[in-house]
Amino acid sequence: MDHPVAERTAVKRAYKLRAYPTRPQEGRAVRLLADHCDLYNAALQERREAWRVRKVKVSYGDQSAQLKEIRAADPDGQGRHSFTAQQQTLRRLNAVFTVYFKRVRNAETSQGQTGQKSQRLKKRKVGYPRFKPRQRFDQVLFVAGDGARWEPADGGRWAHATFQAVGRAKVNQHRPVVGRVKTLQLKREGRRWYVIVVTETETLPLPSTGRSVGVDLGVARFLTTSDGEVVPNPRFLDAAQRRITDLQRRAERARPGSGNRRRLRRAFAKQWRRVGNQRRDFHHKTARGLVDTYDAVALEDLHVAAMTATASGTGEDPGRNVAAKARLNRSILDAGWTQFTRILVAKAESAGRRVILVHPAYTSIDCHTCGTRCTRSRQEIVVCPVHGELDADLNGARNLAARAGLGSGQATAA
Repeated sequence: MDHPVAERTAVKRAYKLRAYPTRPQEGRAVRLLADHCDLYNAALQERREAWRVRKVKVSYGDQSAQLKEIRAADPDGQGRHSFTAQQQTLRRLNAVFTVYFKRVRNAETSQGQTGQKSQRLKKRKVGYPRFKPRQRFDQVLFVAGDGARWEPADGGRWAHATFQAVGRAKVNQHRPVVGRVKTLQLKREGRRWYVIVVTETETLPLPSTGRSVGVDLGVARFLTTSDGEVVPNPRFLDAAQRRITDLQRRAERARPGSGNRRRLRRAFAKQWRRVGNQRRDFHHKTARGLVDTYDAVALEDLHVAAMTATASGTGEDPGRNVAAKARLNRSILDAGWTQFTRILVAKAESAGRRVILVHPAYTSIDCHTCGTRCTRSRQEIVVCPVHGELDADLNGARNLAARAGLGSGQATAA
């Protein structure tokens, strides 16, 4: 049976590639990050002081207009770097303030609510954007063709990325970079350097499978589909927790400023990066399997930040079951639902598939067959007064499929 070809649209793809700068290039790259960090902090200081002293808001446009004067006054410092890259750093700060103001508005809205939960929310302050130390400012964004150039590998292993004030660095291109290069990002992770190449390309729709599915995300199981497939939760953080805890304790006992402390802190950071890499790889592979198999995927629209809020409360109104809630929060964050959703949506968009986000309320405890509200005697089981015991995750996945308009979510292959 022939299926209509989906309309192609432009999408962006990011490729993270390991870079191998020479020693002089690495020194210049460190200087690049330091100068951009100074620019970021100076712009933040200007915004803080303008509001504190004069109650005036400083916009990105105001600060961008000052760049020409700043560069002229410091030709051997800020004047060495790409003008557009400096604009990207100022845009980065502007994005931080945009999120901050959004959180402030949300906090003000929550103050109008009633009840004990609202009283706790009132006592939580929204953190103002903070200055960044140089050791934590680890990336600079360049516009391709303006301060940065990408040279793909010509049938070999090595590509090259050239950055203004750094030079032409070797890059291990372990996979083809498809599309028109839009931006290049130089990033430091520990003692390693990476180039993130963002390209714009057209979607490549996959052949239709005639199948759709609901997906319930969880902690005991990473996901359960409405077809009954279960993907176990690998729990990468649990597997590495003993090693991470040991390194953290040893680093805290080491003398500040000593070489041993620096080595332990690098090993500690490396262990955390390994956990993050394992989790990201697992998410990519799991998302790829869903995108290859199904035309449409219904997924819970989870608000993880709200789900993992602390239960500690305040001195006047202490929380309950704080330790148990902290363990649950840790398990939720280890599962990485937000990252998985973002990866799945990106892969589906590139493949011409659909991801439908569904409100998760009562999906696990409403019977997917008759809609009756069930009881939940155990975490993994719900009991319908009509249909008896049901697997809670499978029931949730089938409810998600139904709410998304995908039927039972058990469609057979075309």
